[in-house]
Amino acid sequence: MSDAAFQPLNQYRRYDEDEMLARSEALYEDLNRRRTVRDFSDKPVPRSVIENCLKVANTAPSGANMQPWHFAVISNPEVKQRVREAAEAEEREFYGHRASDEWLEELKKFGTDANKPFLETAPYLIAIFMQKFAVDEDGNKTKHYNPQETVRLATGMLIAALHQCGLASLTHTPSPMAFLYEICGRPKHERAYLLLVVGYPADDAQVPVIERKQLKDFAAFIE
Repeated sequence: MSDAAFQPLNQYRRYDEDEMLARSEALYEDLNRRRTVRDFSDKPVPRSVIENCLKVANTAPSGANMQPWHFAVISNPEVKQRVREAAEAEEREFYGHRASDEWLEELKKFGTDANKPFLETAPYLIAIFMQKFAVDEDGNKTKHYNPQETVRLATGMLIAALHQCGLASLTHTPSPMAFLYEICGRPKHERAYLLLVVGYPADDAQVPVIERKQLKDFAAFIE
């Protein structure tokens, strides 16, 4: 017999079809403006805005509601410098030895290299950790279900929330990211998933010329 507790779905809002269409179009138009940037301003961002965006991320669906994520928010300049030094060391290995010729050829389109000044310039770095299991005060473990998929969902919602607030972001994935455990003081049973760079774009920020796929190229309606 189930021991689950339930309550009425009293927060749901239904819209008429015209409003549904208008809201979907407005959301698309807004998120279609979102671009990944690598040129950040050092202008401060209110911590309260970051906190609210993290709350948005925490509303993401997760397996058995385990919420298997941790967000380490870094604003201390000395800590950001440590992150940059460690990340650039891994990036030099990537560009010099680990990446295939094909991968490096693709990256030329975006003008990236091992130098990552944005890790110090941007006001916030958010290190995202995935928890394969939870550990209580007595050392007992509780398995998390589908943690990688759910952390991806939470990360996407965080990026969208930051954009909605007028902030830019960059997903940075130096590999490996083991240095983040020590810098952020996180336990080894967590996995460093992604480093999100957050702030205002620089006044002279530029982005690559890209094209997004058309709906017909990435979706199919099976009727």
